[in-house]
Amino acid sequence: MSEYKLTDIKGIGPALAEKLKEAGFLTVESIAIAPARLLADTLGVSEEKAAKIAQSARQLLGIKFITAEDYYERRLKVSYISTGCRALDDVLGGGIETQAVTEFVGEFGAGKTQLCHQLAVMVQLPVDKGGLSGKAVYIDTEGTFRPERIIQIAQYRGIEPREALKNIIYARAYNSDHQMLLVNEVMRLISSSENVKLLVVDSLVSHFRAEYPGRENLAARQQKLNKHVHQLLQIADIYDIAVVVTNQVISDPEAFIGNPLKPAGGNIVAHGCTYRIWLRKGKDNKRMARIFDSPKHPEQEVVFRITQEGVVDI
Repeated sequence: MSEYKLTDIKGIGPALAEKLKEAGFLTVESIAIAPARLLADTLGVSEEKAAKIAQSARQLLGIKFITAEDYYERRLKVSYISTGCRALDDVLGGGIETQAVTEFVGEFGAGKTQLCHQLAVMVQLPVDKGGLSGKAVYIDTEGTFRPERIIQIAQYRGIEPREALKNIIYARAYNSDHQMLLVNEVMRLISSSENVKLLVVDSLVSHFRAEYPGRENLAARQQKLNKHVHQLLQIADIYDIAVVVTNQVISDPEAFIGNPLKPAGGNIVAHGCTYRIWLRKGKDNKRMARIFDSPKHPEQEVVFRITQEGVVDI
């Protein structure tokens, strides 16, 4: 993050800066990438003025065209959180990436929440052990978070259980509005030096599906979901943290051949998530993970196991 203050942006005085902070815009970077319409609604100004404010923020940060080599140098600074499973880390190219949104898709019991619990512990480990020496924020939309499971995984990974629990900032989201509000609050946590390196949303789409049922509500649901996914992308990119979301599956009536299931959320989630991994349950506590959408990974599948110690190799 830059050292600039909101009031360093041309057109932003103390009163407007306070409005921005109340709406969750805490950094110059967040203003630079915000849509003009959203800024206009937040500040109560015209879209034209909002666009000038965003442009001023971009000029302040020096956001402009760069060479592919410059971008490659930035990519070299991307960090990884180990999943705690070597096979899964190998297929992911090192683990869960910062500056990206990683989605775990699967049916009930496939291991999505188990992986989220494990990552909330793994991120606390030092870098040489696969972590980022950081904290996790865990937004639970379905009431499936269990501190007891964190204790089991932490003990196996050599972390004092109570310390592991203290380093996970938990919130239960009761509806889609609350879920989006909590994500805005994550920006405050990061800005207050909480050393957050991982944000988990388990699960992403469930509240949106429950609150906007039927085809007649589909457009409204997708618009709102699109805004939420972009919230997550901005947090990952601006603050250099890893964002992990889980997603349910739904039946695809048009699938006559192949897998009759597809991820919920449609194209909004498909385009918004950087990496997408399909989890499915096998025999003898085995689970399969397959990368089915990625800008850099080949499509491949690995096998792992879920035990009392957490997610482990076969």
